[in-house]
Parts: sequence; structure tokens; C-alpha cells
Amino acid sequence: MKLKSLTIAIALAATSASTFAADKEEGFYLGAFGDYYDASWKNMRAQAGLDVNESTGWGVEAGYRFSDYWSARLEYADMDFNAFDKVAGNRNNIDGERYGIDALYHLDGGPFYGLFGIKEMDVVDDNTFLNAGVGYQHFITDGLFVNAETSVYQGLDKGYTDVGAKIGINYLFGQNSAPVEPVQPAPDVVEVAVAPADSDNDNILDADDKCPNTPMEDAVDGTGCTLYEDREVTTSLLVTFPHDSAEVGSQYFTDIASVSEFLKEHTDTTVLLEGHASAVGDANYNKTLSKKRADDVAAELVKDGIAEDRITTVGLGEERLKNTANTKAAHAENRRVEAHVKSIERVKVKR
Repeated sequence: MKLKSLTIAIALAATSASTFAADKEEGFYLGAFGDYYDASWKNMRAQAGLDVNESTGWGVEAGYRFSDYWSARLEYADMDFNAFDKVAGNRNNIDGERYGIDALYHLDGGPFYGLFGIKEMDVVDDNTFLNAGVGYQHFITDGLFVNAETSVYQGLDKGYTDVGAKIGINYLFGQNSAPVEPVQPAPDVVEVAVAPADSDNDNILDADDKCPNTPMEDAVDGTGCTLYEDREVTTSLLVTFPHDSAEVGSQYFTDIASVSEFLKEHTDTTVLLEGHASAVGDANYNKTLSKKRADDVAAELVKDGIAEDRITTVGLGEERLKNTANTKAAHAENRRVEAHVKSIERVKVKR
């Protein structure tokens, strides 16, 4: 009943909390928590006839936030178990201690997280457990946050399987909000009457010219502003490979870097890397090999700073031979990875 009530409390805390303060900086945190542990240990070997049941207690923890996604912590819990001595026929409380380490993965850098760790429990005798669970964090301020979590514990020494839960409060050090710059009011515009003139010689009088000082070489519209047109720009990549190999040769690093620069300049573009193979050997093997060639070229783009979600790879095997001749030169020409990337740029129209 206690475990059910605590689980309901954790769920209510998760659903009622407001938005998680994202983009947390690295830093240490310290915290304290209330702890509930549901054990069902029968006839413990260290004391015959002793059954150990649930525990309530408290604990402290110290951790480090490595990034938005990962943190780790050390934990200590002081536990108070409800026990029944079947030999003496009475119930009493038994003190226990739990200590160990956990790794936490924060899903999408948000408030929900998964955890796994290893714990040592000293209750009558020592027991080692592996644990895994889920939890929720809510930041009250940039540094102060509360958390609620539940875990399953699997004993390594005696095979116990238990459930625990805790609710805590913590402080993450080193979180400083940047002050918000005040919005400055726009300056008042003072209109100055001028004699009809065309200062930039674009055939639009200054009184009607919304873009004064237009460069002489630019064509302009009826308001005196530079005219632009869309122009398609492209780049291509061709990497060839030795027989039965997917290793990218160093002679192609400059070409790959050129494609990387194009992708960085045109951030709205993506690239499709098509891997190909010659018609020598098994078709299924060639298809797998061609995909690995495309993946290896993609890895070089990632090294150059291109995000993986902007790169797609496909292995076409020998489906699209560039040269159908059955010669060494034709086979070498067919062992390749190709890419064609295009984008649209706005360029000035010249007079």
C-alpha cells in the first residue's frame, strides 16, 4: 500500500510540474531525499528465521551534470527496515545502509530521465544489487530542483528482486542566468525636406528612393532598391575505391572538405551519398559493400562538422553501372560514391 501511494505521488508530481529549465551548464550538485524500499527477504542466512520487509529512510547524494543529457551521482541512504523474527515471534526495526553510484540519461535534455547503477546494502549482512529506473526533475530556479524516481533492484548475491522510490531536493551549482538586455525605443525619425535630386543616380528621385546610395552597378526597382533574382548553385562529389574496399583515400579529403564547406554555407541543404560497386562478385555482397562506402564518406563529412541528420546514405550495388564494359578500367570506374548538392541563392541583378 505504501509503495502504491508513493508511486501515485511521483506520477502527480511529474504531471503537475511546469516546463523543465533546459540547456543546463556543467556543474556539481548536492541533494537530500526521502526513501522508500520494498523488500521481501525471507530467512536471511545471517540470522535464521528473520524476514526483512519494507524500509523508510532518508539519504544524501552528490553528483555532476556533464551535459544536457548525462549526469552521474554518488548516493548514501540510511534505511529503517520492518523485520519479523519467526524464531522469537516478534517484530522490530533493523537499521541498514545503502550506498553506490548511478548514471543518469536525461531524455532529449528534458525533465524525464532513465538511470542505472550498482548499490551495496548493509542489512544484517552485505548484499550487492544492480538497479535501473526512471525519474523526473523539476527546476524551481536555475539551480534548485526537486526530483522523484522509482527503480527496480536485482540482487547479485541472493537473487532478491525489490522496488524502491525516492523524492528529493537538490541544488546544481554554477547556473547563472544572463541578464536580459532592455529593449531600447526606436529613435524618432526627423524628416528633412530636400530639393528633388537623385543622389545615387539610379533614376529614382531621393524623395521616392527607399534605398539611397544604391551601388551604381545594381539594377533597382521602382522604389530605388536593389533587384535580386534566384540562382541555382551546385556542387558534386565523386570518390572511387580499390577492389573490395570501402576505405576513403586521402586524395579525396580535399574534395570532401569542399562539399562540407558548401553545406556549411547553405544550411538548408542536405546531401544524398550514393554508393556503387562493380559487377564483379556476388550482387548482395556488392550492395552491402556499396552502402559501407557511402557510410565511410559520410563519416568524413561528420568529421568536418556536418550534422548526421543532414546526410543520407544508400547502397545501390551494381544496379547503376557507370560503365557496362567488362574491363578493369570499367570496374574501377564503377566502384564509387557520388553526391550532387544544389541550393538556391539570391543574387543581385546588374544594370
